[in-house]
Amino acid sequence: MNSTRIGIIILAAGASTRMGTPKQLLPYQGRNFLQHTVEVAIASVCCPIILVLGAYAEEIQQELSDFPVQVVENSLWNEGMSASIRVGIQTLNGFDDKIEAVVLLVCDQPFVSAEIINQLVSAYHSTGKPIVASEYAGTLGVPALFSRRFFSELTSLREAQGAKKVIMKYPDDVFPISFSDGAIDIDTRKDYEQLMSCEIPDT
Repeated sequence: MNSTRIGIIILAAGASTRMGTPKQLLPYQGRNFLQHTVEVAIASVCCPIILVLGAYAEEIQQELSDFPVQVVENSLWNEGMSASIRVGIQTLNGFDDKIEAVVLLVCDQPFVSAEIINQLVSAYHSTGKPIVASEYAGTLGVPALFSRRFFSELTSLREAQGAKKVIMKYPDDVFPISFSDGAIDIDTRKDYEQLMSCEIPDT
């Protein structure tokens, strides 16, 4: 049963400049990266699901017409991750004012799963911590859950600042969830080729 008081924002507005082609649409396990991330979000306990698009928005949206997600376009996508987080939070607030927390996802972590998202939600309920973040490669990052208490802080981020800035600012409020494969994200053609050939080493 979905926990309708915790939403998900999928951040997928980037131009994939290091990849040279929209990485959201790269084939992966019979679908593309973004479809995989959307399916994972739908399979989790969270609802609603907000998808923030920017660069290539029209092309990408055609690939997602069959999915029950709320698509919103960030016209300021070139300002960086902060603008997409801001648009996502604003959309979520307008969707339902009873939302108590949000999980932030990106579309270039191929090993993200509904189980990881559900672990974030479970830890949020069981520990009482207002931030639950994934732990990998000696750091904390997304996927991460933030209670409503941090919504204004998230919308105040600027330029390339991401959710990690908020996580690092409030260490006493964070509960970590182990997600070692979260260290694997796909930014370059080499990253993608390694993923597809199963050559990425254990982390």
